[in-house]
Amino acid sequence: MLDRMFKTLRAFWLANAKASRGGSTLELPGVAAAIVPAMPDRSVVSCVMYDEAADLERQLDRIDAAYRDAGVLAWTVWVHESDQRAQAALSAAGNVLDAEPMGQARELDGMEGPADGELDLVPNPSPADFDPVVEGAYGWPGFADAMPAFPEGFHPYLALLDGRPACCLGTFDCDGDTGIQLVGTVPEARGRGLAGRLLTKALVDARDRGCTTTTLQATAMGYPVYSRLGYRDIGRIQMWERRMSASPG
Repeated sequence: MLDRMFKTLRAFWLANAKASRGGSTLELPGVAAAIVPAMPDRSVVSCVMYDEAADLERQLDRIDAAYRDAGVLAWTVWVHESDQRAQAALSAAGNVLDAEPMGQARELDGMEGPADGELDLVPNPSPADFDPVVEGAYGWPGFADAMPAFPEGFHPYLALLDGRPACCLGTFDCDGDTGIQLVGTVPEARGRGLAGRLLTKALVDARDRGCTTTTLQATAMGYPVYSRLGYRDIGRIQMWERRMSASPG
């Protein structure tokens, strides 16, 4: 499951970078970087995935230069909590441990969706439809400007509450696994179970497309929701951030 999660995570963020305004990717031996200058200070979107710690060590200088050349002000590296060599290399280079979401996964057998009428869905939502929820939930203004279109293979979901955008998420399929991204609920709609119902709808759809598993990285706020839906822990996934104000070691 851990291998599936990292493979899906890598595929999604690279596709996301290519779909963003002015975005690109840097793919080096054993390392891949998503470069999103349209959101220069949001390190989660400009992120690095790697195969082995030795690969990451060899390529860190080239990655940092690529982000600087693109005008990206903050970027992060996804690291499993067990990879002490990568952690040491990143700390020495000036990256800082910024967050530790919990990796979670479950099989899609037995998943049941919400009953008819439980969700007021926007059909085929666009990034502009997501915009008010992303700003309200994450504090990211200008999401739609940075993302003129969703990446190919991304399945967006948006639920309304009292006729207004309230909860969003997306799934991204990769070799039988569906990764969960951009889960957000505006503050005034929280505590109503919207995210859980929307996610079960998305997971049933993914199973119908042929996916057999689902993986995600859970924040402290999302963790109880996902755990109630049967996701199990597969280890913390650390986010080692470099901001341009940091001095490389």
